[in-house]
Amino acid sequence: MKKIIFLIIALTLPVNAQTGVYTLEQSLATGLKNSKELKIAESKVIEAEAKANEVFSNFLPQISLSSSYTRLSDVPPFEVQIPFGNTKFKIQEPVLNNYAVVLSLKQPVFTGFRLSSLHSAAGLNYKAVKADCEKIKNETAFGIRKAFWNFYKAGKILEIVNQNLVNVKTQLEKVRNFYKNGIVTESDLLKLEVLLSEINLKKLDAENNVNLARIAFNKALGIRLNEPSEISVDSIETNLENISFQESLDEAIQNRFELKSLKYKLEAAGENISAAKSGWLPSLFVFGDFQYSRPNQRLLPLEDKFYDTWDVGVALSWKLWDWGETSSKVTQAEQKLIQAENSEKLIREAIEMEVYKNYFNLMHSKEKISANKIAVKSAEENYRVAAKKYSGQIIPVSDLVDAQTSLLDAQVKLQIALVDFELAKAEFYKSLGRKIYSTDM
Repeated sequence: MKKIIFLIIALTLPVNAQTGVYTLEQSLATGLKNSKELKIAESKVIEAEAKANEVFSNFLPQISLSSSYTRLSDVPPFEVQIPFGNTKFKIQEPVLNNYAVVLSLKQPVFTGFRLSSLHSAAGLNYKAVKADCEKIKNETAFGIRKAFWNFYKAGKILEIVNQNLVNVKTQLEKVRNFYKNGIVTESDLLKLEVLLSEINLKKLDAENNVNLARIAFNKALGIRLNEPSEISVDSIETNLENISFQESLDEAIQNRFELKSLKYKLEAAGENISAAKSGWLPSLFVFGDFQYSRPNQRLLPLEDKFYDTWDVGVALSWKLWDWGETSSKVTQAEQKLIQAENSEKLIREAIEMEVYKNYFNLMHSKEKISANKIAVKSAEENYRVAAKKYSGQIIPVSDLVDAQTSLLDAQVKLQIALVDFELAKAEFYKSLGRKIYSTDM
């Protein structure tokens, strides 16, 4: 039995210790699902929808039911004395217990356009909050992409450093053999040992950067910071669609979630002005009541019995003077509209600047990839030639060290350029108002 239990534990532990491997799509799905900011935004959407439903309910008949019991103090009976005599006639015995059940209905007919304006404003606010939620979702997706590619970049740099470390160790073994045979000086050996030490330091830095990037990646995904995680990337696509700056700007103005949200808020502000002006107009209601009471006050003489009665009517109310209350509400609503209009202008200007910056950053990032690819190709060839020449003792070891350093530098710069291009592309598409995540997420 003990062996069986030990076997089960032994088989379970490796499964539990497995490292999560995430593609970009899996990272986005996990991060969006776990995002607290997105959950708050989605909660606000539900809240705004409920507010719109609340306002709409005011259009419908309001039905209420009330009941009551009242105990009255004892009083003499109601009697009438006959003129020119001492005889009294008892008209009504006091009823000390009062019971009442009332079913009421109230239906607004006209409220000075207040209800219709408030309902329209609530519906528009709901659309604005939905647009805000989409904006937060897109920004969250960009944060996940950024963490993903920075993690990828840190891992690739560590990989490049390790490759160069292997190369330097191989060359160092050769130089040690040369030194033993008296072919090179101790100075040549020390130069390569210094280079090895420098690359080892770079490796420590690279490993630390990988750990920090993993923590940032885990945080973006909403998983434990110390959870083992890796990413999977097939290749980086460097192709780019042909789009002009003006086309980019037009697309951004058309699609940006901030502008959609402000558009709805502007329309809602106009509806709020109409709602505020309703205070200058009369309100008309239809009402009705069904009463089941004991005694029923409408039946005389009163009897200690249950009777039902009903009533219907129309009520008109008009506030003729409110000491400037309605005017103040209208002024507040108008100023909120002015604030929203100027906010839209500021956001349009900010979007123009953002698209302009991101467009040229993207173009520059693409050019840097081409330049760095050439630099890597040149550095690889230069290192190959230098290594061959040094093996034949044609060049000094300093030239080999320089070639190795240049190769490492060029390879790192290329990886940085590739990741910068991916991030620049994502930021550019985000600034156009495009969704940078799958629509089914």
